Amino acid sequence: MTTSDATHEQPLLVSDHDGVRTLTLNRPAARNAVNLALATAIDAALTEFDERRDLSVAVLAANGTTFCAGMDLKAFLRGERPITPRRGFAGIVQEPPRKPIIAAVDGPAVAGGFEIVLACDMIVAAENAFFALPEVKRGLVAAGGGLLRLPGRLPYHLAMELALTGKTISAVDAERLGLVNKLVAPGTAVAAATELAAEVAACGPLAVAATKQILQDSPGWPAGEAFARQSELTEPVRSSADAVEGARAFTEKRPPAWTGS
Repeated sequence: MTTSDATHEQPLLVSDHDGVRTLTLNRPAARNAVNLALATAIDAALTEFDERRDLSVAVLAANGTTFCAGMDLKAFLRGERPITPRRGFAGIVQEPPRKPIIAAVDGPAVAGGFEIVLACDMIVAAENAFFALPEVKRGLVAAGGGLLRLPGRLPYHLAMELALTGKTISAVDAERLGLVNKLVAPGTAVAAATELAAEVAACGPLAVAATKQILQDSPGWPAGEAFARQSELTEPVRSSADAVEGARAFTEKRPPAWTGS
């Protein structure tokens, strides 16, 4: 088997560079529909990503003209469930990584594909991309986190309309409404997401992870406990070697050399 053949058969491609992990869905012939092999690979790649001190942010991209069409229905009919015990559907929606992850959407992201995108922390989308939760049109419910996350990302009534009708929303409209961080030309979503990831990777990795957790979890904290709970997450960062390095690098007018410790 040649290297190109081996790559072609891998459902997920993983590469690491300068603190950024790039995960690329690699089932273009199936419109990157999620089967168990792909879900398992994503789960494993995210678990290792969270454990690696040299990686602080991830980009989730896809090969082909479709970002992801959702669950692989052919595999489903064979009895597969593309769910992992820890992270749920697609190895991400139930428990996204502890560190930030950016979706690079170049093409449609529908059904479970949109739910994967919603599990990410930032979204870079091409102008020709679109999103939808069409499950109700098939007599199903979008149970991969779409209904849980969408009302927090879009105005309530619009989220309800999209979920109850299965309508699509264009990347252009999604950017206007604040769902998408950056709107870019077709074919450039990965490059733009990588640039955004590089900005995150330039920051202290412990601080980045703690900042994500506070932003994510604090809306559910009781008001009287918010600062105490925040302190539990920030104090270990404040006393870290990276905090000392950040201050020293600032005073010495040089880029910091983060160690993740």
